[in-house]
Amino acid sequence: MSSQEFVRAGAGLGLGLGEMVVTAVGYRSQGAPPTLHRGLPSPYLTVIFSLDGPVISGGTPEQARGPGAARTEIVVGGLHQRPAYIVQPGREAGVQLAVHPLAARTLLGLPAGALASDLVTPGADVLGKRATEVWERLCEQRAWGDRFATLGAYLRERAAEGEDGTPVRSEVAEAWAWLARHRGAGTLKGLAEHVSLGPRRLTSVFRAETGLSPKQAARLMRFQHARNTVVRAVAAGRAPDLARTATDCGYFDHSHLVRDFHQYTGVSPTAWLAEECRNIQAGGHLYGEE
Repeated sequence: MSSQEFVRAGAGLGLGLGEMVVTAVGYRSQGAPPTLHRGLPSPYLTVIFSLDGPVISGGTPEQARGPGAARTEIVVGGLHQRPAYIVQPGREAGVQLAVHPLAARTLLGLPAGALASDLVTPGADVLGKRATEVWERLCEQRAWGDRFATLGAYLRERAAEGEDGTPVRSEVAEAWAWLARHRGAGTLKGLAEHVSLGPRRLTSVFRAETGLSPKQAARLMRFQHARNTVVRAVAAGRAPDLARTATDCGYFDHSHLVRDFHQYTGVSPTAWLAEECRNIQAGGHLYGEE
């Protein structure tokens, strides 16, 4: 008999990190047939502590299933424009964090842009030996509350150590906040005028910090909003209205929403929802939820 469990850190289990960690979700499944999961791009960095074997992934289905797959118990993923393919075994468990990209310097010790060249980076290479010790402790613990507390203490420790590091440029921080307020629907010209930088200079400093151009970040934010909208409809037992979602999320029309789904998932919205229906119904839509 198969089972799935998703637990989100919330009241009483919060990590106490403000907006630096958008969501923290514990997951556990067993008894399900092995499958290939699409890890979708999002406006947040992904950090995973896998507690029941390594995360096995690749940039293509063939790579994920082949000898060139990345295998690591601690995953750090930057901002990307294509899905990661993850081999899901019949049994797995872990904690997945959605980290604000402008918190990367504080929590990870480097700008998010430094993670853009690789789809997945071994977490121990970024976070060091202490992260491995925390991972070992998480594996020993059984209660989600204990795991969240351990992880929260570790991240607060890193945040305190990173407070004296190089800060994010104020123009980049304000540009990200402006894009988030507009859910990716604003224009580059309007953004550049808002932060008092020329479009070319803004794109340069924004990409160096995050790994994406402002236009790419805006598209990701808009897609995230649309994806969350259709996922919430499915979770509530309703058929999603893609045309209405496209209009509400700032797309020119339904076909532009479908185009973004193809880019970020590799399939149509209908095909992706069919793949993810079981995870969504079990609560697996909690990652990076607004």
